[in-house]
Amino acid sequence: MTRMKKAADPILTDDSATFASGDDVDAYRAQHRQVSPEVDTETMAVFGRIYRITTRMAPHIEALFAEHGLERGEYDVLATLLRGGPPYRKTPTDVYTSLMVSSGGLTHRLKWLEAAALVRRVPCPQDGRRLMVELTEEGYRRTKRAFEADMRLEGQWLSELSEEDRGQLADLLRLLNASVPQFEKNSASETQEAVSEG
Repeated sequence: MTRMKKAADPILTDDSATFASGDDVDAYRAQHRQVSPEVDTETMAVFGRIYRITTRMAPHIEALFAEHGLERGEYDVLATLLRGGPPYRKTPTDVYTSLMVSSGGLTHRLKWLEAAALVRRVPCPQDGRRLMVELTEEGYRRTKRAFEADMRLEGQWLSELSEEDRGQLADLLRLLNASVPQFEKNSASETQEAVSEG
């Protein structure tokens, strides 16, 4: 299974330079001040670092999930079912709305996971004409192991911060998360196409 990878932004991912003080984002802001002093780059201090962190995390997380025979997108579907609690079952619509994924992407993931015997389709208790997606026993075990390993890895990165710092950071990111609107594109038609439950 292969994925198309977007080319990295050279401004935000070039680690070749060394910095006498601060970090790479501080250096980029200083460079921008030299060529565009009229532009306020305060947002880079926040969003630039968020982007840098997620970019650096990605290959570590992908390698971890690969150890469990999963790709990141497949894990996201399984984790959505896991965190819902017993019986670890949701409608395709519920899975779709909880993930930021294209309609085709979700359909492909569900088919792969079903073929791998990690999820199964079961009749909806309220409406037998509809089908729900449910973790299999192996799907539960594999997802739980991957989740625990993921939390241990990310915990190592956070260990550099004090408990108080972690709490403050989480509070600030919660506010920022609420302030950024969800981008919607053809949401109604995509949802109908993606979550066919028959």
